[in-house]
Amino acid sequence: MSRITYLRDSAVRDDVTMRFLFVGDSMTIGRAGDWTWRYRMWRHLEAVLPGSYEIVGPRTGLYDPAADAPVSDAYADPAFPAPARRHLAGWGEGWLHMAPVVGETVAATGADVLLVSLGLIDLGFYTNSDQTEENVRAFLAAARAANPRVRAVLLPVIPNVRATYDAPFAAECARFNELLAKAVADLDSAVSPLLLATVPESYDLQEDTYDGTHPGPSGEHKLAAAFAGAMHQAWGLGGPYVTRRG
Repeated sequence: MSRITYLRDSAVRDDVTMRFLFVGDSMTIGRAGDWTWRYRMWRHLEAVLPGSYEIVGPRTGLYDPAADAPVSDAYADPAFPAPARRHLAGWGEGWLHMAPVVGETVAATGADVLLVSLGLIDLGFYTNSDQTEENVRAFLAAARAANPRVRAVLLPVIPNVRATYDAPFAAECARFNELLAKAVADLDSAVSPLLLATVPESYDLQEDTYDGTHPGPSGEHKLAAAFAGAMHQAWGLGGPYVTRRG
């Protein structure tokens, strides 16, 4: 396994087991027939850290619209290895749902690095920006209670179709992203580093999603690149993201 050293400068080196946990909502779990950005990240990790990492998590399935449940294993690439399919993501789940379960998941899996894409579902259905930010802090506290040296990369709420016609919702998304950036700055530490990933500037709802919200193939690449780029630039982990066909 790859090893992480928790240095003052947050560099990553060869000292303890590295395990990645993908945490997210419908954009991360994906639906039957999707590639998913998790698959794109797995291919990236295979290219830059071959044989030196592990993907962990209690779930492996995709959301099946017909069953209205995460029971599908019909990934676009059937050769996507079962261990690499692991995640903690759910259709319709947000920070509100993940904060109570991330601690037990980190404890059970030994996760070292959390790659988190949450917030849109919360703001759309459950909580306002302030309440959502409180759940972010609860999530990170629980993860750190399970592993005081856990690292996390957090992606802000990305462009979505509802924000193009619902001005109050768009304002809440913008406010939450500001609060998320502040929380990352407030809670970042040398022992348990936090990163705020950058929303891809070129993310286009027509080109990069199949419905204005959920990423299609090009959007999946851009989301994976956002996480990969943050880790490489800040921690020296891996390498630049390269878009690979298939």
